Order: sequence, then C-alpha cells, then structure tokens
Amino acid sequence: MPKIKTPIEVRYQETDQMGVVYHANYLVWFEIGRTKFIESLGLEYTEMESHQIVSPVTNAQIQFKKPIRYGEQVTVVTWLEAYNGIRTVYGYHILNGKEEIAVSGTTEHVIVNKETFRPLSLKKTFPDWHQAYKNQLEGEKERGIRH
Repeated sequence: MPKIKTPIEVRYQETDQMGVVYHANYLVWFEIGRTKFIESLGLEYTEMESHQIVSPVTNAQIQFKKPIRYGEQVTVVTWLEAYNGIRTVYGYHILNGKEEIAVSGTTEHVIVNKETFRPLSLKKTFPDWHQAYKNQLEGEKERGIRH
C-alpha cells in the first residue's frame, strides 16, 4: 500500500509571532495523517476505543527543515515505519506547497487498557490490525521501499 497523503490548510491560529506554524501543531497534523492512514487500511480507532483500549504516543521525534506559514497548503504523508506486534512506529513528512519536506518525524505507539494503562499486545488483542500492519510491511519489503 502506498503512503497516504492528507492535505492540510494552515490556519492563522496555528502560527506564532514569527508568522510560522507553532511547533506543537505538527504533532496534531501527524495525528490527522495517522488517522487517515489507519482508515486507509480499513481500520478505525473507534473500534479500539469501544473495547476500552487506547493507543498513546510513547515517543515522538520531529525534525524541522523549512518554515510553513499561514495560508499555505501542505500535505502530511504518513506510512508505517515499523511494527513488532506490540509497538507501532509511524513515519511522517510534511510537504510544503513546493512538495519539499518541511518537517519529518515519527511517533511510536502501544495499546493500553484505558482504565489501567497496562500495555497490551496488538497482535493478540486486535488480530485484524496486526495482519493489516504485517501486510503493509511485507508489501513494502517486496517493493523494496525505503523511507
């Protein structure tokens, strides 16, 4: 499956005094891209949440390369970077209007019981998610895709 591209229109309230997008907003954009990526696999977070299970971020890495300003149209490109049955790592590129990488990064997630925050195996708890992620990574290996 190819990388998923999600368009974002930069809103005024997302910028800082320098007129560029405030750094914390990129994490929100990552989440928008991640949600669209998951939906592209035929999966939904609401399914997980209906079982009192959530998927918190355990690590986030962001590299800022070029500023993005109010009024720009940008694209969040999202893909599955790594998955081992428990931890899932998503990769992101935020492209500016010239299709240049302005921001790149990753987020790492686990699933946990909403009440106890005890980590669970995605492989055992949601075998359909596990299979979709496994298929995604195997398909990329077959195509020789590197991020």
